[in-house]
Amino acid sequence: MNLRDLRYLVALADLRHFGRAADACHVSQPTLSTQIRKIEDELGVTLVERAPRNVLLTEVGFQVAQRARGILAEVEQIKTLARMTKDPEAGTLRLGIFPTLGPYLLPHVVSGIRARFPRLELLLIEEKTEILLQQLHDGRVDCALLALPLNHEEQLHTEFLFEEPFVLAVPRNHPLANKTPLRLRDISEERLLLLDDGHCLRDQALDVCHLAGASEKDGFRATSLETLRQMVAAGVGVTLLPALAVQAPVPRSPSLQLRQFADSQPSRQIAMVWRKSAANVAFLQRLAGLISALSEPALQLDLDIPNEAAQTVPTKRPRQRQTPPSHA
Repeated sequence: MNLRDLRYLVALADLRHFGRAADACHVSQPTLSTQIRKIEDELGVTLVERAPRNVLLTEVGFQVAQRARGILAEVEQIKTLARMTKDPEAGTLRLGIFPTLGPYLLPHVVSGIRARFPRLELLLIEEKTEILLQQLHDGRVDCALLALPLNHEEQLHTEFLFEEPFVLAVPRNHPLANKTPLRLRDISEERLLLLDDGHCLRDQALDVCHLAGASEKDGFRATSLETLRQMVAAGVGVTLLPALAVQAPVPRSPSLQLRQFADSQPSRQIAMVWRKSAANVAFLQRLAGLISALSEPALQLDLDIPNEAAQTVPTKRPRQRQTPPSHA
């Protein structure tokens, strides 16, 4: 049994298909199948249930694949340690980011990261929070930008980056479009458009709804912020949008009005997260500080609010090293 064979098993466990696993490992299907059989013969147990249209891992197969992931992750850490020892700011860094942040934050920070670390190859992986957490544990990403708080992640370090305010998005002809001042209780009778399950932004928006006494619009679940934006512009309803999603280079819609709350500023906290056992902690600290600094100008809201000057809202708090448990 060797590392290559363990990679084959992990790929099969992830993809549940011999052909797709072989493609992912850049080998032929017979080669991958033969090596899986070799592992089974060596261990004397069946790891995979082979059916005409489906591949299932046995209980022992699942446990072996989980341990194989840990072994492969440790090997990657050894490689990272050697690379970073030679040159901490060179090599490849796999950065995870979730979909309601990535398209809106990256235009503000990527060019600055490339200028500061010109020899760094930055690979961006966009996935939902739960998937990124699993990939962090498995060593498939080196660090990730996630919303706080996280739930019982003792093996991960969280470095606070910034606080991102939410704004209310309403159609131009909506009664709240010109209400001054706008208070959180003013949305108590509204039924907000929200994202589908699995998006941390959905949970954050629901928290605001519960605080304000608002509810979710039945029969509608969006898959992206762009869908929410277009539905509000079309007059379907109202929603909450994070600040970066309404800043340039995102175009403003003439059919949509953005409002801040005068008495409260709902927001979400964004952190950079990595394994406490990471070999390049000092570099990750420097990268986190850079992302925090590059993000700050984009978080200053400048909304076209009738008869109401936008209040200056603090977007950065003292850095936090501990993360309380939550559902995010």
